[in-house]
Amino acid sequence: MTTPRKFAALSLAVLLTTGATAAAPAFAVGEGPNYGGNETINTSILRSYDEVAAELKKQDARQSALELEVIGQSVKGRDLYLAKYISDPDNPTILYLTQQHGNEQLTTEGALEFIKHLGTGKSQEVLDGVNILVVPMLNPDGAMGDVDFPLDGYIADGGRTLTRANANNVDLNRDHVTKLQPETKALHDNVMRAYDIDYMIDLHHQGTQSERDGELVSGSILYPTTPNVDPAVLEGSKRLGSVVFDAVDSTGWGHLGRYVGGDAETISRNGIAVEYGISTLLFEMRGMSDNTRESAVLGQKSNGYLIKQTVVTLDATARAIADGSIATADTSFWDTLAEQTTRTSE
Repeated sequence: MTTPRKFAALSLAVLLTTGATAAAPAFAVGEGPNYGGNETINTSILRSYDEVAAELKKQDARQSALELEVIGQSVKGRDLYLAKYISDPDNPTILYLTQQHGNEQLTTEGALEFIKHLGTGKSQEVLDGVNILVVPMLNPDGAMGDVDFPLDGYIADGGRTLTRANANNVDLNRDHVTKLQPETKALHDNVMRAYDIDYMIDLHHQGTQSERDGELVSGSILYPTTPNVDPAVLEGSKRLGSVVFDAVDSTGWGHLGRYVGGDAETISRNGIAVEYGISTLLFEMRGMSDNTRESAVLGQKSNGYLIKQTVVTLDATARAIADGSIATADTSFWDTLAEQTTRTSE
């Protein structure tokens, strides 16, 4: 696959080796520059759907532990991929889900970097202890702006628009009860019901103005909040959040808050926890790749660290499940983790 040169340069210069301790940059990722109309948000530095698919196929050919599966097709007929590392069906299993919203792509870029890392041979003990499933782009039509509704007002440039909704103008993360859209139906029929999954992290992006304790966050996390969730599932979700918080908030460039989210079971974090008894965690990274609101789009100087934040999250949770340390993860931090608020001015 030919990765766009600007993205490749960014990855090489900024993306740190997984598991390494990162020195804090000149600004923390949460304090990275907003768009504010002062720069071009260039979508050409992000992988297109075809480039994502090509990278997955390349890694599948290179990695004996990796199996690539097509779980269905999008509204516009694009294949939906599942990357699988299953060493032992009796191992605990974690699912990483990205880009339900097509304009939230840096988590997909991070997931691809994580998959590449798993193929370096440095993660064998992890792969021996945990089964890993990755759905790296659930909404490829939105990611490509190949949709059946107007694209007026979107900010990004560079050859394509990225939309939150799928081609039918439906928010996939509100379709986890009826499952009417082909993307969510494929996820539930061919992933959620096909594998014995213990944990899931649903990776998203939010706007740029959320803060905790007076500092802009690099992301925020939340467990399932529906009252129907089983207490043991909720506890597992909180432990998953503990692993993520400890890994990211200690870096010097990451700063996490508690997300403010609803309890509707149409949302994957809630619905999947209830329907399948899976411990789930929402992770909302700061800043979107495209939007019609300037306050939602983050300047691209923070891209490398947001990608790194995704890699750290996936690596830390996979390791904690593989070595069993997740069972003793301290969830008491949730008692004092402040809900993020919205900064009104800068």
